[in-house]
Amino acid sequence: MLFRRGLRVVVEPLLPRSERRARHPGRKRHPDRLVFQGVLFVLHTGIAWEHLPQELGFGSGMTCWRRLAEWTEAGVWPRFHEVLLVKLRGVNALDFSRAAVDGSRIRGVRGGSKAGRSLVDRGRTGSRHHLIRDATGIPLAATLTGGNRNDVTQLVPLLQAVPPVRGKRGRPRRRPDVVLADRGYDHDKYRRLVWDLGVKPLIARRGTEHGFGLGAQRWVVVRALAHLHWFRRLRIRREIRDDIHVAFLTLGCALICWRRLKASR
Repeated sequence: MLFRRGLRVVVEPLLPRSERRARHPGRKRHPDRLVFQGVLFVLHTGIAWEHLPQELGFGSGMTCWRRLAEWTEAGVWPRFHEVLLVKLRGVNALDFSRAAVDGSRIRGVRGGSKAGRSLVDRGRTGSRHHLIRDATGIPLAATLTGGNRNDVTQLVPLLQAVPPVRGKRGRPRRRPDVVLADRGYDHDKYRRLVWDLGVKPLIARRGTEHGFGLGAQRWVVVRALAHLHWFRRLRIRREIRDDIHVAFLTLGCALICWRRLKASR
């Protein structure tokens, strides 16, 4: 896992600049490039911050955590994800003809905000990842809620979280034509809310037989969640601060977009 030059070109313009004081400069700031590699190392391996190997040059775990919090507060990760979505649309790799939504529960070991007792996992504390993907499986947006929240409550927030994606002439694209969802999203109230956003809801009805074709189209979001949880830091929530975990979640989505962009060239 190297911080390749192409990825650095995309990320570095988004990072906030910190000017060194002239009178009391203090210790020289560790390079952003190396710190970002440390953040990626934690995301991929799931290692604790205090165990981050300093011999690799990333800096201390506390330095990487503080820089991650600083970049998160500056809104770096949503912009990073949006820039990559624009690049994907520019090479015709995004398909807004339909999108699929789904959620996945993860365990939490330290609690914190946006964490709750699961209704299906013996009351254990955890959170839920909610994801919306385009027709090819590219992540468009992700949200985080407590483990006791129903997936259907995030149907509209997921659609609203999709950024305006440019990359072609004309208006930016933000809404898919159709959104697919399983029986857990079967509620007429949310169907009406989705229609109000200009999106056609294609949601399986409870009590109907399986095998009518919807699963063959929405399997991409199930695969997408599996790809997202390939990052070990996203398998178990270890952060008390929900914004830090959301930062990892958004960064994971952006890295999947980056891999798809490289494959499409």
